Amino acid sequence: MLRVPRAGRGRALGSAGAPLFSAGLVLALWWAAARGGVLGAGLVPTPWQTLRAAHTMWGDGTMAQDLRASLARAGQGFAAGASAGVAVGFLTGHHPRVAALVNPVMSFLRPIPAIALVPLVTAWFGIGERAKHLVIAYAVFLAVWLYVHDGVARVPADYLRAARTLGVPAWRRLTEVLLPAAAPAVVAALRYGAGLAFLALVAAELGGAQSGIAYRLQVDGQFLRTDHMFVGLIELGLLGLLADALVSRVGSRLVHWSGSA
Repeated sequence: MLRVPRAGRGRALGSAGAPLFSAGLVLALWWAAARGGVLGAGLVPTPWQTLRAAHTMWGDGTMAQDLRASLARAGQGFAAGASAGVAVGFLTGHHPRVAALVNPVMSFLRPIPAIALVPLVTAWFGIGERAKHLVIAYAVFLAVWLYVHDGVARVPADYLRAARTLGVPAWRRLTEVLLPAAAPAVVAALRYGAGLAFLALVAAELGGAQSGIAYRLQVDGQFLRTDHMFVGLIELGLLGLLADALVSRVGSRLVHWSGSA
């Protein structure tokens, strides 16, 4: 029977126990801050109070409705922004002339946060779903473009010259040389973009919505229901964590030749 070395078992237990220890430490500090009245009586709910609020929100259907709305917005905005970011990133990273035209525009847009566009997009498209998708897609697009552009530009030119010398057609150079070499950067870009989608989601929903996690945070804030607000914040954190884990897992399977994915 195969035996796991003691050192290997210790490392495995340590890697598995670290997240549990971290979560326990956060809960302990959270409970201490709530009981100690750090920000005033009742302003910091205990973990138990937050759990009861989550149970109430789930029971009356509020949480499910907000989750469906926010996931749909974040998912559609991410899909549109990531697709455009990957496509434009490959163009600018592989073609210097295209980069000379496009990169100054991107450098101008990157410092403009998504939340600054909310009033303008709302004026153009109203408070409907299209405006929210555009705000999220904008934030994701710029982030994904930057990562993909840098990853494609760093692919050694010798790879492509060697393939061209051997008579490899252009489409095969793209799919069999450039794409595999830049794939780890694409996965990193998508992971970063997935997290940004939920950041931009908050800005989009605060611009006018009738449902959604950020919308509920705003409403609960008006009535100082901090236990409900903590539920919303935890939802956003968990969704971002799950999105990152999903993209990372899929990326590691597709880009199996690179340990960095």
